[in-house]
This record gives sequence, structure tokens and C-alpha cells, in this order.
Amino acid sequence: MQHIDLILTITGGIAAAALLGYIALRLNVSPLVGYLLAGVVVGPHTPGFVADHTLAEQLAEIGVVLLMFGVGLQFHVEELIAVRRLAVPGAVLQSLVATLLGMALGMSLGWGWQGSLVFGLALSVASTVVLTRVLSDRGELHTRVGRIAVGWLVVEDIFTVIVLVLLPELLGAESPGGTTLLATVLLVLVKIATLVGVTLIGGGRIVPWILEKVAETRSRELFTLTVLVLALGVAVLAAKGFGVSMALGAFLAGMVVGRSEFSLRAAVEALPMRDAFAVLFFVSSGMLFDPAKVWQSPVALLGTAAVVLCAKPLSALLMLRWLGQSTVVGLPVGMSLGQIGEFSFILAGVGRSLGVLPEAAHQSLVAVAMLSMAVNPWLMTLAHGWVRRLADAQNSEVLDRTFVDLDGLPQTEERTIVIGYGPVGRSIVRLLRDNGIEPIVIEFNLTTVRTLQQQGVRAVYGNAQQTGVLEAAGITGVRNLIVSARNVEGLAGIVKRARELNPELRVLVRGDYVSDVPALRLAGASHVVTDECEVALGFVECILRHLGATAEQVDRERDRVRSQLQEEPMTTSRH
Repeated sequence: MQHIDLILTITGGIAAAALLGYIALRLNVSPLVGYLLAGVVVGPHTPGFVADHTLAEQLAEIGVVLLMFGVGLQFHVEELIAVRRLAVPGAVLQSLVATLLGMALGMSLGWGWQGSLVFGLALSVASTVVLTRVLSDRGELHTRVGRIAVGWLVVEDIFTVIVLVLLPELLGAESPGGTTLLATVLLVLVKIATLVGVTLIGGGRIVPWILEKVAETRSRELFTLTVLVLALGVAVLAAKGFGVSMALGAFLAGMVVGRSEFSLRAAVEALPMRDAFAVLFFVSSGMLFDPAKVWQSPVALLGTAAVVLCAKPLSALLMLRWLGQSTVVGLPVGMSLGQIGEFSFILAGVGRSLGVLPEAAHQSLVAVAMLSMAVNPWLMTLAHGWVRRLADAQNSEVLDRTFVDLDGLPQTEERTIVIGYGPVGRSIVRLLRDNGIEPIVIEFNLTTVRTLQQQGVRAVYGNAQQTGVLEAAGITGVRNLIVSARNVEGLAGIVKRARELNPELRVLVRGDYVSDVPALRLAGASHVVTDECEVALGFVECILRHLGATAEQVDRERDRVRSQLQEEPMTTSRH
């Protein structure tokens, strides 16, 4: 019967998460709030269907591993280096302040130093998912505010990964005391250093080779499976071979893949699996939330909310002011960090497994996480309202809203994305470059991508059907998209998705048949050139010139044939 319970748990949890996540998005709230509420709905503390929490937790463990793999995959040292003078000291000091405030609250409530430490650490780290979504929705991910906030979060992520490794050693049942504490910490650090060396140096050579061989098969399923094997395999290696947390192994595996040429493809093809298990992780966390118990400790609830929503933003603002930044920058950055999410739940899970985190602390964490996720977009809007008024009062253009592309250069409309680099694509790219327009090529052939990059042409490796690939190519900042490849799978879907990302986009599409034209135009194509039509026109021109027609007669007949074919596309046979 266990397999039935498993299916019921997955079905019930995901169904509730889908419904409540949809409602949350419609209310302009993070879908994570919906996922947590779904856990409450299917949990034991509310009436109706009750999912098996033990099974949900086991599935959630996979979610944690894949979450950490995703963090490593999206870890960009360049983003940290660009704002290191602000993000490193700011994040370290803010994390310290939040941890100490959380510890003080916990100690005052009698939770003991161990439980208070875990509680404080859980309050110190913001949610990557929430922050990037809020910044993306506001179009601020690549502004100065966005770069500082993301760099800040990178430091917090590194801090959290280290904490996840050290906590079980320091707070476990057989945790050392006195003079053996330093020796234990040093031993753990040696294990971490060895794992990092093996993974980044050895894996840095082996993993790209494996992914390249798999990519040559052009099998999406095989590539996805390989990425998942790498993520889970390195996580298990970390736990079994080096005695450290699986989270660190998954993070390092993500870093190795992220440093390779396959990082984008892994993100857009393999990480949807991560998202599914991550949903179960949030559902599992929500199942532990008891709405009745949270009100039994109002001091813990109010104190937690005060630290997350007030102390963290204020401390970030003060630190940025101390580091020489204006309030115009410090206020939005501080507000963006006034929330907690997935890492807080992971830390809380470690505390619960070690038996040191009190129930009241966990209930307060979940309640304030949902609250902070819900109000964070509103707080960002409020912060920018204050910033605009401040800017107007100072009569200064202080809002830096200059978007940048992947190379850190200002975006320009004089760029065009070209999908496919066959004979037609090569001709288009050459024409664009001759006329001072920068082409950005999306190509699924890795050898072609490498060749283009060596020639100084921006090229993105991946499948244009994936939204992430279009975004990586900078679809929101270009004027034109040209689909030059033939037999493109899901062509209408690509056109529709591109127009959704950039409604002002001009889309030129190469189709196979004249009968494809109506669907492509309906999807948003501005102009469609079909192989079938051009072959017909080529034959017409060849025959007319053989018969001695003048250039004017040839042009007139070509126009007549083209018009006739475009007017009756559905009656054209595919032969």
C-alpha cells in the first residue's frame, strides 16, 4: 500500500501547490507562498485530505539537492567580483547582525544556545528565488540595485553552504566540546577542501567531456538524465565519500556544470525537474506548520517578523550608507533582502533533525517566511516610491536603470537574434555585420557555437524553444528576431514565446510550406518566407528568362505568383 500512499502524496501535494500557486500569482504574490499554503492544506493540522509527511520529506530531500545544484549552476563569480567591495562586507555584517538578533530572541524565550543559533542563522539568509523574481518582474535584475542585491545573495549563499556543512558536526549528538572543537572544525575544513579540489579540478575536466559526448547524441532526454546523475552523484559522493553534507556536493556539481559551455542548456532543460521536487520541498515545509500553534507564542512571531522585515532591511541600508552608497541605492537593496525562504527552511530542517530547534521557532519561521514573501514586492514598490521622491527633491537623475547584456555592455536596439547558422544564417549574419548591426546567433551545434565565438560573434548554445535560451540571447533588448533554420521544431511556439517576451519585436520567419503561413502569422510572425514559395518563384523566373521575358515581365510575374500563393496557402499541396 506504500506505493499508493506515495502516489496520493505526490498527486495531492502537487495539485494543491498548482492551485494555490496560481492563485498567489494572480494576486501578484510569490508562488512560494502558495506552495507553503498547499502544505498547510494537505498537512495534518487542517481538515480533509492528509498527505504522508514522511514520504513527502523523503522526496523533499531530492528537492534540496537539486535546489543546491541550481544555486551552484547560477553561481557567477563575476557578479560577486563586480560588487565585492559592497556585497562582501555588507552581507557578512548583515548576516552577523540578523544571526545575533535571532539568537538574542531565542535565548530570551528559553530555546537554548543551539536552537537559538540555528534560528538566528535561518533568519540571516534571504531567498534567492524570491529576490530574483521580484527584481525580474520589476525589470531591475541588471540595474545597479539588482547587481548589488544579487552579489549580496551570492555571499549569503556561500555562507549558508559552509554553515550547512559545519552545523551537524558542531551541534550533533556527539558534538565535541572544549579543546576538541577546533580540531573538529579543522577536520571538516580539510574534508571540504579535498572535496572542492576533487570536484572542481578533476570534475572540471571530466564533466564537460561527458556532457559534450552526450550532447553529440542530440537527445534531450539523455542530456537531462546525465545532468541529474551528476547532481545526485556528486551529492552522494560528498556524503558517503567525504562525510560532509549532500548540499555541498550538489552545490559544487552545479558550479562545475555552470563553468562549462553547457550551463545554459542544463538550466533550461534539466532544472524543470528541480522545480518539481522543489515544490514538494516547500509543500513538505508547509505541512509542519500548525496555524493554531503559531499564536501560542506571539512574542516569537512578532520578534521574528521584526528581525526579517525591519532589522535586516535597516541594517543593509545603514551598511551601504557606511560603504559610501546613497539612500537611493541602499533603500531598494535593503527592502529586497527583507525576506526569508528556501535556505531558511533547509537550515531549520537541519536544526530539527539534530533535535535542537524548538517547535515554536519553526512555526514562527514558516509564518514569517510566508508573510515576507507576500509583502516583499509591495515593499519594493514602496521603496522606489520614496526613492523617486528623494530624486525629485534633489533634482538629480539617480535612478540607474541602464540594462546590461551578458557581457556587461549597454543593450542597444542595433542587435538582431538569428536562430540557426546554416547557409541562410551565414548570409544573414554577414549582411548584418556589414551594416553595423550586431548579430546574436542561437545554435544547437556546439562546434558551430565555438567557431562563431572564436570569430567574435555572440553565440548562444541551446534550443530556441526554451525561454531561458531566448532570454540568455537578450530577446527583451533587441529589435529583430530572424529564424533562418529550416525544419525547426515548434516554430510557432518559438515565435509566440518571443513576442510574449518582447511585444515590440519584429519577427522574420523561414517556413517550410506555404500552408504554414497563417499559423505563423497568428503566432506573431511579422513576415514569413517559405521554402515552397521561393522554389516556385525560382522556377518561374528560370522558365521566363529561358523564354526571353524582359526583367520587368519577370518581376511582374514573380509578384503575381507570390500574391497567388500567399492568398491560397491552405490549398497548396506539400509535394
